[in-house]
Amino acid sequence: MLFMLCCVKNKFVRSVGTCFRFTSRYITYVQGQSPINEGPGKSRVREYFYYIDHQGQLFLDDTKVKNFITCFKDKKFLAFFFKRMKVNKSGVYTDEFPYVSVCGPELNYIRCDDRPIVYTNIVETDDGDLLSYNHAHDKLTVDFQPDKICMLPHSGRVYYPTKEKYGHVALVKSSLAIEFSPYFEFGEKGEYAPPTHFNWKGTRYTLTNDMLKYVMDFDGGGTQVQ
Repeated sequence: MLFMLCCVKNKFVRSVGTCFRFTSRYITYVQGQSPINEGPGKSRVREYFYYIDHQGQLFLDDTKVKNFITCFKDKKFLAFFFKRMKVNKSGVYTDEFPYVSVCGPELNYIRCDDRPIVYTNIVETDDGDLLSYNHAHDKLTVDFQPDKICMLPHSGRVYYPTKEKYGHVALVKSSLAIEFSPYFEFGEKGEYAPPTHFNWKGTRYTLTNDMLKYVMDFDGGGTQVQ
């Protein structure tokens, strides 16, 4: 089935066979399409299109109803997919799908509600706490450094660093952010400014708030790749 993706003021709307007014740009695609690459030595690739919601769930972009039932849940697949993801600098679909996961002959273009990497839960180990991301559990983790966490007071969303190839900044899943919220301390400016300290397991950490230089708020609370 042919789908049309419309970009309206930094927001995306999908429709079939039509497009909304006031649209600065739109694309059409078919899942698994193989654009012909001309010239000797060129081979065909298959293109797929994905969407990541603010809970870190991965879907085919044209899935009509996006929920826990329709998202991808196989941990091995999720680990394979996200380890190969990076910022899309190919010049193809870069505005509409700012990330891409290259899996052999497949180019998987990705857009997201906020950030493609979403930390979903804490994993406690004998060597310290880990953050697991995008529902791959122990197959995708990073060390948790409490002083690196950052909250945006405008949206209430919480962010944490990730690799440069993912865009530097990852989102913290809303349920985990709510779990973290009692441990934040605000400075003299109160809740109108980012928190200054974070209390975690008996230690009071001074927050670096390094993530602020990478995160730009839009009116809708989303963020932009920098």
